[in-house]
Amino acid sequence: MAEEIISYFDLAKKEGGTIQHGMNYRYKKDRVYSVFLMSTREGSPYNDKITDDGKAIVYEGHDVSKRYIDNNLNPKELDQPAKTPSGKLTPNGKFLCAVEEYANKERKPELIRVYQKLAKNKWIYLGIFKLIDAWKEKDKKRYVFKFKLEIVEKKELYQFDKYKAKEIDVPHERQIPSDLRYEVWKRDKGVCVICGSNKNIHIDHIIPFSKGGASINIKNLRLLCAKHNLKKSDKLDVF
Repeated sequence: MAEEIISYFDLAKKEGGTIQHGMNYRYKKDRVYSVFLMSTREGSPYNDKITDDGKAIVYEGHDVSKRYIDNNLNPKELDQPAKTPSGKLTPNGKFLCAVEEYANKERKPELIRVYQKLAKNKWIYLGIFKLIDAWKEKDKKRYVFKFKLEIVEKKELYQFDKYKAKEIDVPHERQIPSDLRYEVWKRDKGVCVICGSNKNIHIDHIIPFSKGGASINIKNLRLLCAKHNLKKSDKLDVF
């Protein structure tokens, strides 16, 4: 299975509405999962990391909202808050509570669908992760929150109500390192290397993963449109 590159419109359609923030606790009331948007590109506003070959994520909490501070203050110089000035939980606080309740065996871990930004208006769905830990650490002159997520195995999904194994769209065994995703996108100029289409683009393994192809070698990765990706399937090559 190749990794599909989607637009923000497709992302919003998949989640049932426009997502304005990176951390979204139970984005829809009828959902039993949350949504994280992340980026590991240079210059990203938060220091998010993908580790263990895509099996884990360390996600940085979000800064204080500008609505709660003076205009002359920089949110990047202030501690990330768990509560608003009125005492309500911020997104950081909501996920901290979820971790504490999980640690106290009061609930199962929060499930989070994670999307990674690849380029402007281009995203990759990484799959469903479980939130297992959180902490606060010093970053220069302030404190920030860190949240640790682990990929959910297909068999684990059966433990959660309303979930099915098919929800895992990107098997972690073949996940491509985040820096390589961007390098492939830049090298192939965001279009299918066969026909030049920029519609329905996927990152494809030239030698399929099932046949020993590597996910960590850029020479084994390329961009294909959905048509040519489907035509290839798990064959070594058909072009």
